[in-house]
Amino acid sequence: MRIVQIIDSLEIGGAEKMAINYANALSAKIEFSGLVATRAEGKLKNQLSNSVSYLFLKKKSTLDFGAVFRLKKYCKENKIEYLQPHSSSYFTAVLLKFIYPKVSIIWHDHNGLSEFISSEKSFALKIASIFFKGIIVVNYKLKAWAEKELNCRNVVYLPNFTTIDNSTSAETILKGELGKRILCLANLRDQKNHFLLLEVAQKLKQSHPDWTFHIVGKDFEDDYSKQVKSTIINKHLEDSVFVYGSKNDIKNIINQSDITVLTSKSEGLPIALIEYGLSKKPVVSTKVGEIPLIIKDGINGFIVDVNDAGLFYQKVVRYITESDLRAQMGDSLYKTVIQNNSEEGVIANYLNWILSL
Repeated sequence: MRIVQIIDSLEIGGAEKMAINYANALSAKIEFSGLVATRAEGKLKNQLSNSVSYLFLKKKSTLDFGAVFRLKKYCKENKIEYLQPHSSSYFTAVLLKFIYPKVSIIWHDHNGLSEFISSEKSFALKIASIFFKGIIVVNYKLKAWAEKELNCRNVVYLPNFTTIDNSTSAETILKGELGKRILCLANLRDQKNHFLLLEVAQKLKQSHPDWTFHIVGKDFEDDYSKQVKSTIINKHLEDSVFVYGSKNDIKNIINQSDITVLTSKSEGLPIALIEYGLSKKPVVSTKVGEIPLIIKDGINGFIVDVNDAGLFYQKVVRYITESDLRAQMGDSLYKTVIQNNSEEGVIANYLNWILSL
């Protein structure tokens, strides 16, 4: 089997990380595993295994036919059977399909907001889905949406998986007091709902002012980012909430943290949750996407309704005041992640599904 992952960039993000994970995992399982970055490279490139074939298309625009022909040459030379575009990179794969029809497209949908996309984008995706051999989704809600709205009958749910990269050198030093840090791994975008975190931070500053929040993820420097940063200033949280942008040494950052959180209002299955679990960290998260399939409230973590800042705050305080509970929850989450989101199990199911197509 000869499969290539396609992703728009290799900047740090959930879909980008999963493209890397699939390429790396498949390189030990199939005849040929490749990865193509269409528009930009990024910090995740150095996590790509040496056994993975890599191509950077340097795509300049939506209809960059030069890039499509470069992709055709690459696929032809390497006898590629399947393209697995992640999220919005499906468009490049469909353009290739027009001039190289023998390749099959497996679209990997990571977008927890797909059910809310604009009618214009939805129409384009419906047309593109005619050319899909299969669709992979990261939660059951997306599966139901794809089966109802898209023109492809082969839809499968496969949970996200990840591995902790121990090869990256420790570079980031988190601010705040050792032993009193709360981490949120989430790019600065609306779906991640950092404003809930800021509400909790404001409450915590009154009761436990020595505890600090640390936001690590890509800063798009857009209106959402500006609103988050201005809210930090307006709420006088400059000494309580710190924003770091994209970082590559995630294992090192998690190790410096004592409590981990996710405040999203919409999700698939966030890679951050799996990374928290693999590092045995206690989690408080909102009840969205497939998160309730992983976190059982009060057993291996805490989950609360979206925007319930009061209850979210209470759960964080429980962790702060009960160090034994933090250790217990972290160990339980680790066992859950190892059992349900291991690379070995997901890739086995993936390959069986590909063969069934």
